[in-house]
Amino acid sequence: MTTSGIDGSASVSADLAALASQAAIAVDWVDARGQPRRVADDVLRTMLGALGLPAGDAAQIHESAARLREESRQDPGLLIVDAGAPVEFEARPDTTYLLLGEDGEQRTVAAHDSGDGRTRLPAIDTPGYYVLETDTWRRNVAVVPARSPGVAELLETEHPRAWGVSAQLYSLRRDHGGDPAQAAGIGDFTALARLAGAAGQRGASALAISPVHAMFTADPGRYSPYGPSSRLFLNSLYIDPAAVLGDAALGKALSGVGLGDEALRLDGLSLIDWPGVARLRVKILRRMYDDFRDDAHSDLQDAFTRFRIAGGEALESHARFEALHARHLPPLGDATDWRHWPADLRDPTGAGVRAYAHAHERDIAFHIFLQWLAAQGLAGAQQAARAAGMGIGLIGDLAVGTDPGGSHAWSRQADILEGLSPGAPPDLYNPLGQCWGLTAFSPRALHLTGYAAFIEMLRAALVHTGGLRIDHVLGLARMWLVPQGASAKDGAYLRYPLDDMLRLVALEAWRHRALIIGENLGTVPDGFNHRIEQVGMLGMDVLWFQRDGWAGNPAPFQQPRHWPGAAIATTTTHDLPTIVGWWRGTEVGWRDRLQLLGQGETSESLLQERERDRGALWQALREAGCIGHDQPEAPPADAPIEAVLRFVASAPVPLMLVPLEDLLGLEEQPNLPGTIDTHPNWRRRLDVDAARFFEDPGVAKRVDAIETARRGLA
Repeated sequence: MTTSGIDGSASVSADLAALASQAAIAVDWVDARGQPRRVADDVLRTMLGALGLPAGDAAQIHESAARLREESRQDPGLLIVDAGAPVEFEARPDTTYLLLGEDGEQRTVAAHDSGDGRTRLPAIDTPGYYVLETDTWRRNVAVVPARSPGVAELLETEHPRAWGVSAQLYSLRRDHGGDPAQAAGIGDFTALARLAGAAGQRGASALAISPVHAMFTADPGRYSPYGPSSRLFLNSLYIDPAAVLGDAALGKALSGVGLGDEALRLDGLSLIDWPGVARLRVKILRRMYDDFRDDAHSDLQDAFTRFRIAGGEALESHARFEALHARHLPPLGDATDWRHWPADLRDPTGAGVRAYAHAHERDIAFHIFLQWLAAQGLAGAQQAARAAGMGIGLIGDLAVGTDPGGSHAWSRQADILEGLSPGAPPDLYNPLGQCWGLTAFSPRALHLTGYAAFIEMLRAALVHTGGLRIDHVLGLARMWLVPQGASAKDGAYLRYPLDDMLRLVALEAWRHRALIIGENLGTVPDGFNHRIEQVGMLGMDVLWFQRDGWAGNPAPFQQPRHWPGAAIATTTTHDLPTIVGWWRGTEVGWRDRLQLLGQGETSESLLQERERDRGALWQALREAGCIGHDQPEAPPADAPIEAVLRFVASAPVPLMLVPLEDLLGLEEQPNLPGTIDTHPNWRRRLDVDAARFFEDPGVAKRVDAIETARRGLA
């Protein structure tokens, strides 16, 4: 290898690019304008270093390339095979193998030489996880179904035209009747159960909810549901302790802390006071835990113990993190990131953490107690949904990553890429790109560990739901990763093992009998939508993006009969305007006031564009027969909510989801991208009691419009 002079520099650069490609980094890519781009050498070096592949000079590049070649020769941590297809792997001298199933069944299988240097075993017909072994060799095997369950299978109907609702869980209310013990200050799992029961009785098949991942109990100022501490556990602020421990226990605890008036005040706010709610609820829950520990009935104590045992190492680690985080928050303040803790506490399996856990057992057990109550609450909401007749029930939401200073990053350090955050490259809407400040799985670690962390996460997300929406599902194919401290434009795409991950999603969905939805909005790689359709994953058809090629001024709205069928249909998402907000251009006003307009944009030009778009949507509604021909040619001043809902509901997709905000005709959206505290993101509460949501006259009329359109497709 030449290593000096001009030729040496060129050679090193070429070898650097080759190493990056070998490490699954896309050296060349195409931007949103269709222009070819190449990642700069310094960005490649930074990326490779974060992947554990030093590339500072020619020698390091050579050594890192050799390491990758050696890893490629290792047996994968998990052999993934299709149900009903022969099991093949690299040839071994053994002629018989023992096959162990999840149910404990064992059988001996005979091996055959496939003729190409590989060993072939008979097909395994039933999906699931197996172990294949001999006296000297062992391999984990995942036998995957062809597809995850679809709406037709779950609802047991050939051509489903189901509908459901989507809710921001924190926004829900439940009537407290003046009783402070019932004033939660935030939507909780009991409110969710009541909404699920009401929706199921009204005919809904599904209720999609915002993420319920564990946050930071000691630091409730971090409340974005898409920036969690861990995706393995639940947000303890959604607990209604009375659902498990009874109203008397809750009333006693609230009386003991003397904060009944504060509970009523917090519950009466139109915007959630997350820190205030958290302080109150943690005090109540701690008092209830102390009473539970001393006085609870033995049956409840036994249930708690069984939960703790079943949770194993992952649960203990999360509880230890929560206790340690609370300890370090006062002295460290904003620097409470676990990477700033004393060295002996940064290793979750180390002696320092074990000693701390032993000395603070009561604190550790308290956080396990919270997870027990939360799990009971979410399970109860799903049970309420199914009891009310929902064929699917709750559809959870899986965030794209976790906070790098959180529980999951601390407890699963070997599985996480250090110093790289998911994001998005510059595009027409975000000219500077996006950096989300989250974690991402290491593709190398996934491969070498048999996807253990990925499977663990999927199981946690599916255990108490009937479906799952995977946020930014494009990240299963490639993720735009940004080095710590760098501009979002100075990142690169890292490829992920899409086929393996999709097949494991299908397997876990099959095992849990769950529907899978992939949020496939944005710049979609060629063939991606077809691939997720093959494995039974539904994409998303969002009204605002269903345009005919974005050609013309304005581009016509596509008629719903032409929308992709392998998807759910919806009016909007939490990051986009509601029907009323879009019609009025509300988000344009917000962006103008907060100086979020792009280069060359003005509020006047954007509102003029929105006026043209309103005309285009009005014309599309007319063509679809969603408004009468006796209506004026020009769109009205008020948003035609029912007509828009009929329009979306007429898409021939198996499931339509409508946000509660659109059923209520609300103007404001839950989240405005690009803002943190200048817009009330994740704080708005609804004014309607969850149990009586569908009794609202406006809601009832809009649901009637949806049901009429859905029945018309049958």
